[in-house]
Amino acid sequence: MLEQVLLIAGALIFGVLGGIHLLYTFVGEKFSPRDPATRVAMQATHPRLTRATTMWRAWIGFNASHSLGAMVFAAFVLLLAGWHMDFLHSAPLFAWLAAVNALAWLALAVRYWFRIPLIGLALSSACFVLAALRLSF
Repeated sequence: MLEQVLLIAGALIFGVLGGIHLLYTFVGEKFSPRDPATRVAMQATHPRLTRATTMWRAWIGFNASHSLGAMVFAAFVLLLAGWHMDFLHSAPLFAWLAAVNALAWLALAVRYWFRIPLIGLALSSACFVLAALRLSF
């Protein structure tokens, strides 16, 4: 029972962070550069890979896909923990997969992001690791 609560809690953290990130990507100016000239430059230049997009459009797309990835991951874990705990008990590898994924995102937060996602991902990772340990033994 505790492992189910831990998995659901970890997934909810991921889902909420992903949802807020998606909202901030398309509503308001939270992800816009503080220097307006930076945005203008991003809108006027292309990545070396292709001229089919601008750095600004790529920035928006990367943020949106990042958010959707977090939300889909959360949905899968919620579905497994909510309705298929018997499967997770018989195949704890999937709980470990969630833990490793969360720890990878945590490593990114430590290296590249800021305090709020770092705290959320640390809590989520702890939930997933504890759940995986409990399911394994």
